[in-house]
Order: sequence, then structure tokens, then C-alpha cells
Amino acid sequence: MGRMRWDTIKDGAGRDAAPALFERAAVARTFDTPGFRGITFYEVHAKSIINKVPVASRVPFSWTINPYRGCSHACAYCFARNTHTYLDLDAGLDFNSKIVVKVNAAELTRKELARPRWAGEHVAMGTNVDCYQRAEGRYRLMPGIIGALMQARNPFSILTKGTLVLRDLDLLERAAEVTSVGLNVSVGFADAELSRSLEPGTPSPQRRLEACAAIGARGLRCGVLMGPVVPYLTDSPGQLAQTVRQIAAAGAASVSPVVLHLRPGAREWYLAWLAEHFPELVPAYQRRYAAGAYAPRAYQRRIAALVADLAAEHGVGKSSAQAARRLPQRPPPQPVEAASRPGVQLSLL
Repeated sequence: MGRMRWDTIKDGAGRDAAPALFERAAVARTFDTPGFRGITFYEVHAKSIINKVPVASRVPFSWTINPYRGCSHACAYCFARNTHTYLDLDAGLDFNSKIVVKVNAAELTRKELARPRWAGEHVAMGTNVDCYQRAEGRYRLMPGIIGALMQARNPFSILTKGTLVLRDLDLLERAAEVTSVGLNVSVGFADAELSRSLEPGTPSPQRRLEACAAIGARGLRCGVLMGPVVPYLTDSPGQLAQTVRQIAAAGAASVSPVVLHLRPGAREWYLAWLAEHFPELVPAYQRRYAAGAYAPRAYQRRIAALVADLAAEHGVGKSSAQAARRLPQRPPPQPVEAASRPGVQLSLL
């Protein structure tokens, strides 16, 4: 595991201190191993773990469990970035490298599911930051959480950009025997080179699709959240077709496109990335996102229609588990089409 260092966090007077959301002093740990180098983990005891989703949120679920805050996937576009500022941490490098670990997550899950007022509603995981990010390889919080949900026969779903979910497939199979289990991987585009720059801490898109195939091969349905579709970089008809083709080859049960949205925190960090890598696209983004966090509705509808047609053409949802096993191992990345390279202003409106 490598060397480990830890310290209780102190305030200016030398007393134990922790973010206001947590009831005990946090412990900061660093691990001298390649996978965790440069990352600090803040181990905290959370006051609660099953969170009510605000009514104004554009999501189809009401409750979430988030065992971590911050995410080493370091996706430039992550909409959760601004939540780190609630802890007096920044939405940029701190979000990528200062990870809050709710070490009592499994214990709290069991406790809260047993409360008389809990109605057994669906619980979504991985919808804020990834519950299978690298920290999970060290802390192993998810098996306890899944076990608690299974014991309570409580329906749940998981969305991840990681492949560590494969570690828990036996447990997920058992849970699916007693309750509804929804599994989805997030693959917005198939361009591995772009992925290394835009979402540098994630496994490649092809590895994520291999995980989808492996889940399907175990008889569990796995869908793909095709998000984000990135304007001017991954939204040409050819690029969308390439991505949907690979999603179909993975035996995905469904594909749901989500166009890039830029909330505060994510907006500033993403536009800084864009200015560094594709500066000629900055004016186009300022125009497209002038009205707020979301791309124009007409553009979103156009993307949704194109992906729906491609999904029907390539038979997404029709592959069997046996077909999923035949997914080619890590298909070679295809070059980005010239029509969507910076300098050519492709618009689907």
C-alpha cells in the first residue's frame, strides 16, 4: 500500500476542527503510492448519508447516497465542482485532489434505512461524484452500502465512470435477486485522446464499455449515459455514430444522451481548459451558453433525436449477454472528424 501519513485537522487555536457538515474532527491521510500520489483524503464521520434531492433539480430520482465529496476523475466539466466551495475548498484543483471520505457511510445507510419513517424509495448513487472513483479501491465503502440496501430490499441504482464496479458484481447479482438494481456506465464519447485531456482520471471510454459488457455478461442490465456530448468536439453525426456503435457492441441495455451543461464552478474550470486546448472555440461557447448553464433546447433536442435514430439503427438494447461477451477488447481510438475540429464551426441547430 505504500507509506501513509495522517493528521487530525486543527483550527487556528489548535483545537480539532472539521467542515461544518461533519460532527467529528476529520483525519487527513496521504498515501505514497502512484495511484494516490498528490491526493489528500479527509476521513470524516457524516451526520447523515441518504440525501433528499432538491425539487428544482433536473433528475428523475429523489434520494441519493454520496460516500465521497470531490473526485479524482478530475473531469473538467463536472457539475459537482462547486459543492467543494461549501467546505472552503476550491472547485478546481482541490476538487480533483482533496477527497472527503465518509468513513461511516455503510453504518449510516443501515441505520437510516431502518427508520420507521423511511418509505423504501429508490436511492441513486454516483449522480454527484463517482462512488467508484479511485478512493473506493482503498476505502471499500460500496460493499457495505450495497449490502445494507440489499438487506433492506431497497431499490437503488449506480452510475459510474469507473471500472471498479466490477469488483462488486457478485454482491450486485445477489442484490438484484431481492430488489430493483439499475446499473449504468457513463461514456459521453469514444475519442480516447480527448478523454485523456478532458477527463484525465477516468478509465478510457473503451475500458468503461468493456465494463458494461462484463456486467451484461453476468445477466445484469447495464445502460450507458452518453454524457456529456460536447459541442463542437464530439457532436458531429459521424462522432455520435461512432460512439453509439461502440455502445451497441458493448451490449448496452439503453443509451441516454446528455449535452454538456456548465454550472458555476464547472463553467469556469471547463472554459479555462477550453482556452488552453481549443482557444478558437471559446467565443462559440460564450454564445451557446450565454443564457445560462444549459445549451439551447433546440440543440439538445437535435442531439437526442440523432442518438435515438442511431440507437435504433445499431440495435442498442437488443444484444444478448452472449453477444456482449464478444465485444472487441479496447477498440483502437478513431480520429476526430475534421468537420468538428476547431476552426470549423459545426452546428446542429
